Amino acid sequence: MPFTLKQLRYFVATAETGSVTLAAQRVNISQPSVSAAIAELESRFGVDLFVRHHAQGLSLTAAGRELLTDAKSLLEHADDVRQGAMGLGQDVAGELHIGCFQTVAPLVLPRLIGTLSTHHPEISVKPHEHHVQGVLDGLRAGEFEFALTYDLGLDDDLEFETLTEVPLHCILAKGHPLAKQKAVAIADLIAYPMVLLGLPHSRDYFLSIIYGLGLQPRVAYETPNFEMVRGLVANSDAFAIMHSRPSSEWSLDGRRLVFLPIKEKLRPTRLGLVRLKKLRPTKRAAAFAELCRQHFARERG
Repeated sequence: MPFTLKQLRYFVATAETGSVTLAAQRVNISQPSVSAAIAELESRFGVDLFVRHHAQGLSLTAAGRELLTDAKSLLEHADDVRQGAMGLGQDVAGELHIGCFQTVAPLVLPRLIGTLSTHHPEISVKPHEHHVQGVLDGLRAGEFEFALTYDLGLDDDLEFETLTEVPLHCILAKGHPLAKQKAVAIADLIAYPMVLLGLPHSRDYFLSIIYGLGLQPRVAYETPNFEMVRGLVANSDAFAIMHSRPSSEWSLDGRRLVFLPIKEKLRPTRLGLVRLKKLRPTKRAAAFAELCRQHFARERG
């Protein structure tokens, strides 16, 4: 056998801590044992997994980063097998790490986590909130198995499953001159200043929509904080365009907001589950994915 699960555990601990000393403490084993396991893996695979920095710990090489994702997935599945063999009386159990786009997370994750805990109390969910690029990077790094995000910036190594379509809308203060319309054109909005959600991918996406219509926005404020976007709009004559829409029509400082459809015919953005194609989901991840499908099917129905 080219390697053992124990060697992979020592490797993952070292990669996540950046230190043989800290890895040894985490897995409760001696430092020489951790070093020997890493050396054996490097010998077996014929590559260096770490760059050694004198007195500054370790950092992963490109080969090490690739192995880390696969190793964490393999260890997760090994844990599935172990739990099944022990007959725990639960179909799924253990720790489940889920990524989510940060503006979507507070709108859907609490309810999904609550429902999952009711049906599968042995699953412990660890949410990770990121911007779109952070979600994709986390998937590739093996930080989580599934992520809830929009269909932006996806490459061929990722599999995306649509859960729902999310149309674009604009946000205006209740007293805005355009607030009484049933729908509003972006061509009319750009007469006013814009508040831009300044997150990777999201920022360029929203601007590309406006530029694609041959229009030039006047960006007055830019912030990565979703609630800050709403607050700035609520206290000015500015507008914002978004997909994520909370049920509350009030900003955090108690100002009334209006949400209006966009008149222009634009392709609706899709919200869905994304995962690495090459990795098979664990049972607990599959349970979460099925719960997401059922939740959004009810929302559509």
